[in-house]
Amino acid sequence: MREAVDYVPRRAAQLVAEALLDTRVVVLNGARQVGKSTLAERVLRHNGGVARYLDKGEVRAIAEADPGAFVRHDGLLMIDEVQRVPDLWLEIKHVVDRDPRPGSFLLTGSARLLALRELPDALPGRTETVELWPLSQGEIDGAPDGFVDSAFEQGPDLRAASGELRKKDYLARAKRGGYPEALLREAPRRRARFFASYLADLMTRDVEQVADIGRASDMRRLISLLAAQTAGLLSFNRLANDIGIAAHTVKRYVEILETIYLVRTVPAWSGNRTTRAVATPKVFFVDSGLAAHLGADEGALLENFVLGELARQLTWSETFATLHHYRDRDQYEVDAVLEDNTGRVIGIEVKAAETVRSDDFRGLRLLQRRLGDRFLAGYVLHAGELAGSFGDGMVCLPISALWTA
Repeated sequence: MREAVDYVPRRAAQLVAEALLDTRVVVLNGARQVGKSTLAERVLRHNGGVARYLDKGEVRAIAEADPGAFVRHDGLLMIDEVQRVPDLWLEIKHVVDRDPRPGSFLLTGSARLLALRELPDALPGRTETVELWPLSQGEIDGAPDGFVDSAFEQGPDLRAASGELRKKDYLARAKRGGYPEALLREAPRRRARFFASYLADLMTRDVEQVADIGRASDMRRLISLLAAQTAGLLSFNRLANDIGIAAHTVKRYVEILETIYLVRTVPAWSGNRTTRAVATPKVFFVDSGLAAHLGADEGALLENFVLGELARQLTWSETFATLHHYRDRDQYEVDAVLEDNTGRVIGIEVKAAETVRSDDFRGLRLLQRRLGDRFLAGYVLHAGELAGSFGDGMVCLPISALWTA
């Protein structure tokens, strides 16, 4: 079993361990190079079991030749990169249908497994999926990463200090990203080489695994255009015009990029009292370092950075909440809207400036007026050090509150 170097404890480890106690098949899903294999191996050391790696040609050949024999085992079986042999899925279903004991399979994949058309069955009721993102700032710093839970628990009473972080420090963090291998490369030139190699690997391996895209150059052009508008509204028609292909093809390509964990779309949010809301989603890169490498401007990059940290926290927070954005036809907007399962709403606006003005709360105050008691608090997260109340449930906090709260 391969040893991890400079291992950083992952919050997903507890989620995987808990799921194995009561679920037959646990799927650890995430982008390439985020540490899925390393985490799965550490879980295996603690629980005992067998590991099989489908990125090895000889192992994959055995799995393809006799998938039924490949999945028969005692105890826990970890299969790495399981999407490489889709025929294993039915065999796993066959095994767990006849043996309902929890903790039988731990599967890892570099694509959203249940979104792959090649998989014959989604194993409903038998699986739990844990998403592993690039490292969060709290994982890197050893900080709490508790903003989502704290925001819903404390509302406008939430406070957090920034220490000495300023805009240049936040930009440096955003450009660094969260891939473990990128973090080990301190020189910007060496980190750039990692990102370039990473993107090339995605195109030659991951994209080809999930779809036949025809012209790879169109996909590369789309990735660059998405970086140029990261954290912006996703217009398939505009992108189609820029690339010179059909809008439905752009939509399919974006879905592929989501499947392989390069980008994530944020749906538009609307409530019964916000009927003027537009329905266009936003798009951001799963890793802000990649967005920076592809040329995202500083303001959009910091918003991408914040959206990424929020999305990471939602995978492990005690609060069950969903991430949206809000924009209406009168140009009121809120960068991030979190709604919990009881209907309570948190609004978040991201500012690249180190100072905060009352006008920065314009979109948040509109949501508050329209939602009434459902609106718990509005936060402006900024690149300065100020933390304080702007009255009526409105609070400004440094961006670092995301991981220090």
